[in-house]
Amino acid sequence: MMENKRLLSLDILRGITVAGMILVNSGWGESFEMLGHSAWNGMTPCDLVFPFFLFIMGISCYLSLVKSDFKPTPKVIRRIVKRTVLLFAIGLFINWFDHAIEGDLLCFGHLRIWAVLQRIALCYGIVSLFALFCNHKYTVPVIIGLLVIYTAILLIGNGYAEDATINILAQVDLKLFGYDHLYHHTPVDPEGLLGTISAVAHTLLGFYCGRLIRQKDTVSDKVIALFVVGTVCVIGGYLLSYGLPLNKCIWSPSYVFVTCGLASLLQAFLMYVIDIQKKSGWTTFFHVFGVNALALYVSSELLAILLGHLGISGWVCDGLHAVITPDKWASLAYALYFVLLNFAIGYILYRKKIYIKL
Repeated sequence: MMENKRLLSLDILRGITVAGMILVNSGWGESFEMLGHSAWNGMTPCDLVFPFFLFIMGISCYLSLVKSDFKPTPKVIRRIVKRTVLLFAIGLFINWFDHAIEGDLLCFGHLRIWAVLQRIALCYGIVSLFALFCNHKYTVPVIIGLLVIYTAILLIGNGYAEDATINILAQVDLKLFGYDHLYHHTPVDPEGLLGTISAVAHTLLGFYCGRLIRQKDTVSDKVIALFVVGTVCVIGGYLLSYGLPLNKCIWSPSYVFVTCGLASLLQAFLMYVIDIQKKSGWTTFFHVFGVNALALYVSSELLAILLGHLGISGWVCDGLHAVITPDKWASLAYALYFVLLNFAIGYILYRKKIYIKL
């Protein structure tokens, strides 16, 4: 019986996801299309990494809070609020550091408010409070309700319009936060406010899978449950995409189901290979990323900014390009180098058994 033991496969999925996040964020120059986000509708492999992280965070929320029987004690609530604020603040700090290192220390008039960590913070906080104060039997109805509401917003407010002047998601962010505080490379800020509705539903799907993992008695039963959920979500999501196309930028409902389904299927596969077949000799690399996931993601963001400012990134990329002529392959080589650089940082922590909880 393994129901009360930590499943290595959960850490490995988290590690694969974080390593993937660093990889797709680190190309230098022209990259392969699969390592870039879809321009608008559609989905590339790059579009899987962030939703996978939210899914695994939902699982982790359940497995963490079940230890306190989901009792909303002052201590537990303080811990949730503290972590939510900390993650949001670190996200703002990264955005500030990007300006400050160039000498723009007082960049608050044009500091971007939203980003990956800010969305993680809100989803973590909301789902954790749901876990404490709501009956878990309503998890699926709440997921469906949130996605129905979000679908109505998209359909009524031109949410699929690739035009910020008429897209309700862009307009809400513009009205509430102002142009200078938003992401400008896409019509809609990909981590904007209204998209958080769908992202919370996404994280709740992970939470629901965490509940299944905890309730099933054997690892085989956990694998079957995750496989069923994953299959239903992928098929349902692709059917839904005929009316509501896959779109990461607006975090469309079809995108929620397909990416959560794929994450669930991958988690089931990893459980089968690692926890049942005991084939874990290959996992150390990803385990390093998995046990210090957010810490290594933050360090990668800050390190990328610092190396870019110092000119080291350009120097390394020029060196790689001298050996690897095709631009896309040179960009991939740099991205892999940067992943290995962050692995080296993580490996030192791993060997010393230092686990930084953000």
